[in-house]
Amino acid sequence: MENFFNVNKEFFNLLGYPMSYIEFFGVISGLIAIWLSAKAHIWSWPMGIINVVLSFILYFQVQLYPDMFLQVFFFVTNIMGWWRWSHPKPDEADRKQELKVSYMKRSQLLFTLVTTIVGTILLGSFASRLHHWFPVVFSIPSAYPFVDSFIMVMSIITTFYMIQKKIECWVIWIIIDIVASILYYIKGIKFYSFEYLVFCGIAAFGLWHWIREYKSYNQQPVLKEDWK
Repeated sequence: MENFFNVNKEFFNLLGYPMSYIEFFGVISGLIAIWLSAKAHIWSWPMGIINVVLSFILYFQVQLYPDMFLQVFFFVTNIMGWWRWSHPKPDEADRKQELKVSYMKRSQLLFTLVTTIVGTILLGSFASRLHHWFPVVFSIPSAYPFVDSFIMVMSIITTFYMIQKKIECWVIWIIIDIVASILYYIKGIKFYSFEYLVFCGIAAFGLWHWIREYKSYNQQPVLKEDWK
C-alpha cells in the first residue's frame, strides 16, 4: 500500500517514462470523471472524489502546493455537485429529474475575469512564501506559484459553474487544461500532462454536448399533463 501512494515507486515503464501507481490511477480516475461530466452523467461526481484524493497526495510530493490545496476544495464541491445535480428545483429539472444546463449571465463573466486576476496575484504571492512561513511542512519552495495559482483560482470558479451546469464552464476548462498540461510536463509528471491534454478534447466535446442538450429543451414534445 505504501508503494501505491509513493510517486517515486514505479508501477510500469512507458516508453522510458517510469509510471507510478498513484499517477496512473489518478489519471485514469480523472479521465473517467471528466468524460462522465461531458455526458452530463451524475456519476462523474463520486468518480471525481476518488481522483481528488489521489491527486492531493501526488501534488504534495511534487511541490505543487496550490494544486494540492485545490483538491480539498474539489473534494467538498464534488459532494455539493452530486447533491445539486440530483436535487434540482422543480423549474430546473430535465426529463431525468436532474438539473438542466443553462448559459451564464454577463455579470458572471465579468466576475470571473476580475476574480481570476486578483486571485492569481494574491494566491501566487502567498504560495511563493510558504517555505518561509511553514518550513517544516513545505521544505522546498513552491514550483511556479503564479501559474499554479492561476490554475487553482480558475478551477475553483469554474467548478461552481459546473455545479450549476453552466455551458461556458467548458470554455474555461479548456483554458485551464492547456496551461496545466504545459506545467505538469515541465514538472516531470508527464502522464498527468497527457491527461490534461486529453481533457482539452473532452472539454470541447462537453461544450458541444451541453449546447446540444440545451437546444433539445425547446424540441421536447408537449405531454398532455403539461396542458393541465
